[in-house]
Amino acid sequence: MNDGAMNYVTLRQGVEAVRDPENAPAVSMSVYLVALGEEERFRRISIYQERGATRDAVRLLYMNREALAVWRAMGRPGEAIGERHRPPRTALLSFGVPFSE
Repeated sequence: MNDGAMNYVTLRQGVEAVRDPENAPAVSMSVYLVALGEEERFRRISIYQERGATRDAVRLLYMNREALAVWRAMGRPGEAIGERHRPPRTALLSFGVPFSE
């Protein structure tokens, strides 16, 4: 059921951020959570991504609130540029569990 809630925050990452593999959630987030002993959070994280169209937005990440909290705690880059109910159909699941209503 769509309650109108904005479930995903859109982050953009520029060229410099994308050059560092650690700035990809699929590379660094699982290592971070395991190191903290917080593997149970995997089931609550949902991150989609798609290719951006400019140097300032080479990669777009769509993170649910749980994923965003972990990403920020990790100190990883990404400027929030919007919110949406669900990721666009063109985005691919890159880490965590799929979106469901």
